[in-house]
Amino acid sequence: MSAGASGTAQAKPTRKAPKGRGLRQTMSDLHIWTGLLVGWILYAMFLTGTVSYFRDEISRYMRPELKATAALPPPAQAAQTVLDAVLAQGVPLRQLSISLPTDRQPVASAFWSSPQLPGRGFDSGRFDPSSGQALQARDTQGGDFFFRFHFNFHYMSALWARWIAGLCAMFMLVAIVSGVITHKKIFTDFFTFRWGKGQRSWLDAHAGLSVLGLPFHFMITWSGLVTLMVLYMPYGLQALPSPADRQAVSAEMRFFLPAGKPAGLPAPLPLLAPMIEQAEQRWGAGGVGEVQMTHPGDAASQVAIVRQQAQRVSTTPHYLLFDGGSGALVQVKDQAGPVATTQGVLYGLHLGRFADVATRWLYFLVSLAGTAMVGSGLVLWTVKRRVKLPNPDKPYLGFYLVERLNIAAIAGLSVAMTAFFWFNRLLPGSVAQRSDWEIHGFFMVWAGTLAWALLRPAKRAWVELFWLAAVLLALLPLLNIWQTDRGLPASMAAGDVLFLSVDLFLLVMAALHAHLARRAARRPACKTPARNVRPPIAGPSGEAV
Repeated sequence: MSAGASGTAQAKPTRKAPKGRGLRQTMSDLHIWTGLLVGWILYAMFLTGTVSYFRDEISRYMRPELKATAALPPPAQAAQTVLDAVLAQGVPLRQLSISLPTDRQPVASAFWSSPQLPGRGFDSGRFDPSSGQALQARDTQGGDFFFRFHFNFHYMSALWARWIAGLCAMFMLVAIVSGVITHKKIFTDFFTFRWGKGQRSWLDAHAGLSVLGLPFHFMITWSGLVTLMVLYMPYGLQALPSPADRQAVSAEMRFFLPAGKPAGLPAPLPLLAPMIEQAEQRWGAGGVGEVQMTHPGDAASQVAIVRQQAQRVSTTPHYLLFDGGSGALVQVKDQAGPVATTQGVLYGLHLGRFADVATRWLYFLVSLAGTAMVGSGLVLWTVKRRVKLPNPDKPYLGFYLVERLNIAAIAGLSVAMTAFFWFNRLLPGSVAQRSDWEIHGFFMVWAGTLAWALLRPAKRAWVELFWLAAVLLALLPLLNIWQTDRGLPASMAAGDVLFLSVDLFLLVMAALHAHLARRAARRPACKTPARNVRPPIAGPSGEAV
């Protein structure tokens, strides 16, 4: 190469390689799309899981016929009373499980199986723990419906539902981690909120709610995956050489006394008081939560006294196993291996059954913030894209579907959950499969809100559904006065703390939804054409959003 040619080549400007997308931009995209794709399911899982922290209280509110007794009897007396009441029915029992009353659930319940019962051979009942009298109440699943919907959904097999719930939880975990990486000024933005700034306000709200409960959100998502880890990762269990080994591993995490085979030889019926006294000497007063029994009156009978879950964080089983005929102590189980203990602690943290009233409210409020975090993220997706639409009144199909699903998932779910309580009060007790129809009503109303969101202009649909939820919530205490003898005035006069608290909470939720409806109504309609789009707003990582 000549000197002149070399000089010409050096004079040419070198073309710079295009700059690749940075880590934060990549994480931002990952955060946005993992949050959006399953956001509607996550919102429903979060909200139903949040109210499930008061599952027992909701169940009691939805069974107003069950009145709390003045004072709970000692556990030994309550257990023996319920056992005698079930045995008095004259049905030979294969298995019996008695849940003892607590301050949160002041009636005893029992579940039993017998070869002489029709169908699958199971039956259950609720009993007065003092007298053993069978208690009659309306047929409802109460708070158990929200708890099961949280991970089992409905109208589908539990196996598929739990796989879907696990996939959504994994997406949530990815969204949390990518959101932390994306957020360059995570603590600064936590103390920043700008009212009335449209997209920027939604971004501030989403960031603030995310940071507020970040440790809780990570814990609740991670522990949710751990609760079903045997389903998601079954290979370790399947690699064990025998069914007995697999059963032994499972018994480290959950306990249910297997029925086994009866000996066919008569034996004295068990006296539960000495067994429960031994258990309380180990665990303290009030430490017994459940009694399980097999083949009472048979020589092969066994009795397990199970420790109360509310006494400790871990859900690993603690129990004493007795010979049902002689009453002799056979086995003490009050320890677990490190792996089972780790799983049990995470499971217990997720369920929150150990929590006292203050801690349960803390669980509820932070979980509610998580619900709002997911909801604000869904709304933010549409808010920041609406200003870029050529004609906001005629968005493209993808935007239209996301916006309408947001309305049905957020405002519509509030309406459906409130309607569930209305069906509980209004459905006649004579309706066959009444508890199922309460749930059918929930889904019919929810589907109706989706249809409403599809047919109405978006802004009007938001406002109308929030107002509908507010009105239904505000009228529920009045409906309670009309339908029960435990309405707001009666509960105030009688000091019925549960019904008084629930009715007041419903009014607070009504005020909150009315506020949301008014805020949505004041939101100006976006008419900005694409060519007049404002400069983009910097996101948490500094990139345009």
